[in-house]
Amino acid sequence: MTMNNKTIAFIGAGNMAEALIRGLLATKTVPSEKIIATDVRAERLQQLNQEYGVRTASDNKAAVCQADVVVLAVKPQQMSAVLKGSGFRVQGSQLVISIAAGISTERIERELGGQPRVVRAMPNTPALVGAGAAAVCAGKDATEEDLATAEMILSAVGICVRVEESLMDAVTALSGSGPAYVFLVTEAMTAAGVKAGLNEELARKLAVQTVRGTGQLLATTGEKPEVLRQKVTSPGGTTAAALKVMGERKLMEIFGEAIEAAARRSRELSGS
Repeated sequence: MTMNNKTIAFIGAGNMAEALIRGLLATKTVPSEKIIATDVRAERLQQLNQEYGVRTASDNKAAVCQADVVVLAVKPQQMSAVLKGSGFRVQGSQLVISIAAGISTERIERELGGQPRVVRAMPNTPALVGAGAAAVCAGKDATEEDLATAEMILSAVGICVRVEESLMDAVTALSGSGPAYVFLVTEAMTAAGVKAGLNEELARKLAVQTVRGTGQLLATTGEKPEVLRQKVTSPGGTTAAALKVMGERKLMEIFGEAIEAAARRSRELSGS
């Protein structure tokens, strides 16, 4: 499957749209002349044009008319205004991909009208450095080829998996919000290192590299995290002492409750 002949219009040119544009160009998935970006900020469009050579426009309707694939990259609270206020209508030959958190395919289909082919995606912020984790699900009229197209776009900035839409709230809670959990753990490790006597710069450097290297080790070996944890936990050693405190404080239960709360909030925001 190739996308070289497809034109992609990004409606909204924020950080995630830029990450996808950068990834698509870096992987040579599409050439720059096949990408159109729209935004209300003229300076943002100028920056994207100068840096990536993509086409830009302030008129959503005009951009959509030229596109084979329309990526809705606006904030969730702006979605209705964009869909209803821009005056554009998608044709049966066009694919619509939404990366707005909590917006169901049914809502997008209803607000667009007709029988649009919609795929919903949930990327996360590591996509900004080409290391994202995303999930996609199909609306009622989306095809197998549509899902494959969405996967190709999201895979330009990391990995992409398929799920049923009923699982998108769980995806949002785990990987969508997940970077914040890792940031918090890194923040806590840094603060603890400072308390133990390290200066802040050194503590942060060590904590960041530890998180980075651990993720790489997990991905490279393919071993389960509990197996790798056991390998570095010598009986009666320093790691065992630390893990004993975390167990007593019920860290696993805390993470479970936190992700459950995030999934519940995602359902509330989507109205499901």
